[in-house]
Amino acid sequence: MTLTQEAGLRTEYPFTLPRGFVDEHGRVHRDGVMRLATARDEITTQADQRSKQNPAYLTVLLLERTITTLGDLASVDTFVVENLFASDMAFLQDLYRRINADGHTEVAVHCPQCGTGFAVDVAGDAPGGS
Repeated sequence: MTLTQEAGLRTEYPFTLPRGFVDEHGRVHRDGVMRLATARDEITTQADQRSKQNPAYLTVLLLERTITTLGDLASVDTFVVENLFASDMAFLQDLYRRINADGHTEVAVHCPQCGTGFAVDVAGDAPGGS
């Protein structure tokens, strides 16, 4: 057991993409894991020439560094992130923000019929997730 596990710090978040990355063989990769970002991730990506030339590219670089697995791909690189569908990119940007700023992937919702409040895991790793 690692120190972070003993302390109860969650550093990895499983997810399921809404559409998925389609590789060169036509296989769809939807299930993955994102880890918490480090200060090094933030600093390194901001110093990268590609993000200096195009600030929107910062997101691609951050996701490349923090997505540890996606389906059975050998690695997640800028090519993979650049070729995600827009809906998957938006999903991952939101997940990144949630786990790094909010510390969790749950959102509070209310049943429109009875008004009961409950939490939904938007990462899709919970039973019944997307």
